[in-house]
Amino acid sequence: MSTGVIIALIVIVAAVAVVAAALTLLARRPQGGRTLRRRFGPEYDRVVARHDGDARAAERDLAERVKRHGSLRRRPLEEAARERYTARWTAAQERFVDSPRDAVAEADQLLGEVAGERGFPDGERYDERLEALSVHHGHRVHGYRRVHEATHSPTPDDRAGTEELREAMIEARGLFEELVSTERQDSAADRPDPAPDNRSRTPWALNRRQVKGS
Repeated sequence: MSTGVIIALIVIVAAVAVVAAALTLLARRPQGGRTLRRRFGPEYDRVVARHDGDARAAERDLAERVKRHGSLRRRPLEEAARERYTARWTAAQERFVDSPRDAVAEADQLLGEVAGERGFPDGERYDERLEALSVHHGHRVHGYRRVHEATHSPTPDDRAGTEELREAMIEARGLFEELVSTERQDSAADRPDPAPDNRSRTPWALNRRQVKGS
């Protein structure tokens, strides 16, 4: 091998090493506002609002979430487990007609169970589980927050309360569907819907005209 070829190979190897180092440094840099907004979707705006409009503080918060939970590896669901969870969710939706609060409580429990089986923090670690879900399902996670808060805080048994429970149940279904999705669907799980239409996808049991007490 000639000296010229050896020098060329050394230059190529050095260039590859420089590019690899640059990519590594880029990957380790904190994610910027645009990246975080794209990743978290509506959750980004909620965190900004919680920080009284301080976008930098919100982005530090969200970047920490990514740092803690971004490498989480989601476990696939067995087909039998997927069918079992889906049947339970359908039953909860149908139960909503007669007992909205019990149906929402069941939805809250189901989301916690299926999230745990998929590899998210389980048990009593709701706050940690919610953070992890927001990193991987930022466009859907608020539905889980709504059913959990409705389950663990008093809600008036009047028309407004029942309507809020119905909306929470519908929103939570989006996250449930992503959590029980196949691996192929997982790859596109956190893309926002271009034009969601809850009415067309809402089962008869959640139609507001048929909910008792509404």
